[in-house]
Amino acid sequence: MVDPQGAHGIYSTEEALKMADDQDLDLVEISPNAEPPVCKIMDYGKFRYEQQKRDKEARKKQHTIEMKEIRFRPHTDTHDFNFKTKHAKSFLEHGHKVRAYVQFRGRDIIYKDHGMEILARFIQELAELAKIDQEPKMEGRRMTTILSPVKKKP
Repeated sequence: MVDPQGAHGIYSTEEALKMADDQDLDLVEISPNAEPPVCKIMDYGKFRYEQQKRDKEARKKQHTIEMKEIRFRPHTDTHDFNFKTKHAKSFLEHGHKVRAYVQFRGRDIIYKDHGMEILARFIQELAELAKIDQEPKMEGRRMTTILSPVKKKP
């Protein structure tokens, strides 16, 4: 058992509980698998409150990766393609993943080869900034690929 001043010793459970009760504190089991189990006398409510504050602070500092989407059609023009590629570059530079897809509507489905060419060109344009997480594949009436940013070496 460890007391609030940092002194430690081996005590029976009853003695440790009595010592904690005398100080109006709680006896908390720290390491139950140790031989003998390690307990500490502390204010458990204060401990939980501080733990929640640390967890909340850690969540604030945590970086979440966002998925951005870029949509093409089988007959997307060169200017539109370059404009969308420029946006994808900025997304990747900010650390976001990019899902690019070619949407086929109606009779566009017969132009699957155009969709594959667009995605291949898109991947080639972003080769130095991104790595491929998912190769282009058909999902219903969409041909989809996912790119994630490459970590720059300092």
